[in-house]
Amino acid sequence: MQVQNLASSDHWDRVKTELRNELGEDIFSNWFGRVKHEETVGDSVRLSVPTRFLKNWIQNNYEKKLIGLWKRELDDINRVELTVRGALRPRQISPAQPPKAITARRISGRSAPFDIAPQFGSSASSATIPCLADTGEEAAAEFLSGAALNPKLTFDAFAEGASNSLACAAIRQMAAGHEGTLGMLYMHSTTGIGKTHLLQAAATEARKAGRRVAYLSAEFFMYHLVPALRTPAFPVLRQAMKSIDLLLVDDLQFLHGKQAHEEFGKTLEMLMEAPKQIIMAADRAPEELGTLSTKVMQRIQTGEVVSIQSTDYALRHEILRKRIASARRTHPAFTVPDEVADYIARYVISSARDLEGALNRLFAHNQLTKQPVTMNLAEKTLHDLVRIGEPRSIKVEEIQQVVCKHFSVTKADLLSSCRARTLVRPRQIAMYIAKVVTGRSLPEIGRRFGNRDHTTVLHAVRKIEDMVTKDETLAQEVELLKRLINT
Repeated sequence: MQVQNLASSDHWDRVKTELRNELGEDIFSNWFGRVKHEETVGDSVRLSVPTRFLKNWIQNNYEKKLIGLWKRELDDINRVELTVRGALRPRQISPAQPPKAITARRISGRSAPFDIAPQFGSSASSATIPCLADTGEEAAAEFLSGAALNPKLTFDAFAEGASNSLACAAIRQMAAGHEGTLGMLYMHSTTGIGKTHLLQAAATEARKAGRRVAYLSAEFFMYHLVPALRTPAFPVLRQAMKSIDLLLVDDLQFLHGKQAHEEFGKTLEMLMEAPKQIIMAADRAPEELGTLSTKVMQRIQTGEVVSIQSTDYALRHEILRKRIASARRTHPAFTVPDEVADYIARYVISSARDLEGALNRLFAHNQLTKQPVTMNLAEKTLHDLVRIGEPRSIKVEEIQQVVCKHFSVTKADLLSSCRARTLVRPRQIAMYIAKVVTGRSLPEIGRRFGNRDHTTVLHAVRKIEDMVTKDETLAQEVELLKRLINT
């Protein structure tokens, strides 16, 4: 039996690899990061998870996939059984001691948000339910443990550069809990730039310092926390929420649906009842989400909003250096010539995620074929990732940020209706550049500039077009801005 289970552990490692490849690292970490293989007996595989919710979710959504992947490893597997590690046994209740009960009214101080059927002989008008203390404790423990963390995503492994230094410094201070640090930080950038890495690094560092931390991905929030708020676990869970020192919410843009946003607003308001630190991350600025409540927006505005810019060459080179050093710790023979690292840093420019993907391809090829990494290999293997001579996709937000910095105005001023000369010219230049370099329609550009009419954008474009033909200084200034945007 021991030999079989040792072999099955190898099978489980391969099953996990397939799951990670099919689902992606984020989804895999959320749902399978804490799953353990317990044993394989006959035609059945037994896996364990830390919470009942995780067990139910995997059974409902991934059971068939798990069985299919296991059958690839062992033909006779027909069943995957999920158990909860350390599950509490039901309490034995003495006949002389009736079950402790609470009324629906006590759950939240108002009518319960769910239907309660009469139990234990009570009438419908005074419906009660058993006090599910174990369920409440489990929900609280699950909230505090949060979504699974990737142990590789630490501050030491994070490559810091000009584009992310402000966000990195602020988050490091908040994780350490230094006195006088920010209470709220909202971080936004395009995907694959490092937001999740920073949040998970902060969660790990804060826990090491003995702080109570909750790291919630949007998926975890919607499928773990919101359902728990509608159960008898609510009072215990609310106390747990009040007790945390640092809340981290990732991928805020994925909180879809009116109900999810209402629940998020209520949750955030609960966390605001005591001094707390909150870090949130999304792929766009808070005002562009369009679904945050007034109270949530006010809370965000009391803190700091930080934008992480696209990686430049120096930062891409530093990311590669750290990833190569990490790979060499376990595979000392793996080397990447300087010219190959330079090639990747210069031409794989979409995101930090693509940089890692490029390096992973070279590493896999090296390990499978035992051939050294060369320029010829890099050019053949990475042809679909490189962007030689191709203009990268530029967002209107990037243009606005560069123009605001150049003219020393705020984005709020740029999008406002103010007609001051000091704002009109930067606004017109930003609209003109947006039309020239993004190819977006006039109505779409107008929406990105405070919901202006397309005729306003057209007037700005024609105005700047005319001015740059007559004013050499302005023409040079506009070209400089274009170069800064394309950097």
